[in-house]
Amino acid sequence: MTDASVQPTEEVAQTPLREFSNYREAAALVDKLSDDGFDVSRLRIVGTGLRSVEQITGRMTVAKAAGMGAIGGAWFGLLIGVIFGLFVIGIAWWAVLLFSVLLGALWGAIFGAIGQWSTRGQRDFSSVKTMEASSYSVMVDVTHADEARRMLGAGL
Repeated sequence: MTDASVQPTEEVAQTPLREFSNYREAAALVDKLSDDGFDVSRLRIVGTGLRSVEQITGRMTVAKAAGMGAIGGAWFGLLIGVIFGLFVIGIAWWAVLLFSVLLGALWGAIFGAIGQWSTRGQRDFSSVKTMEASSYSVMVDVTHADEARRMLGAGL
């Protein structure tokens, strides 16, 4: 999330403050400086050695894909049902809502099953992809490097 009131400034040279093997530690350093009153807009966390990591979460079958599609379709049907239910006169709004949820679940299940079936066994698993870096450097504007080092109590 960015602050709309922050105006882009000219590019200032930065220097490494500390390097970490994981993001959590780099973020903790920035948080510590923030807690101590340092102007953290002068910092960056730079990840190097990026790689894609795919965590396999389980086997994906046509039935499981249909079930997941039904859940997604039901949520979409709920949204549509609420919108139509606001404008329906003469029919109970709950009937419109129920019909929309059921219809959404049905279509979601059909499309989920067809989507998984069409892969013909080429991807019979589900997964979550993330991007990771091999190291994270906390960089600071050179004009504020001495202040940051002093606040950390380090003579880097």
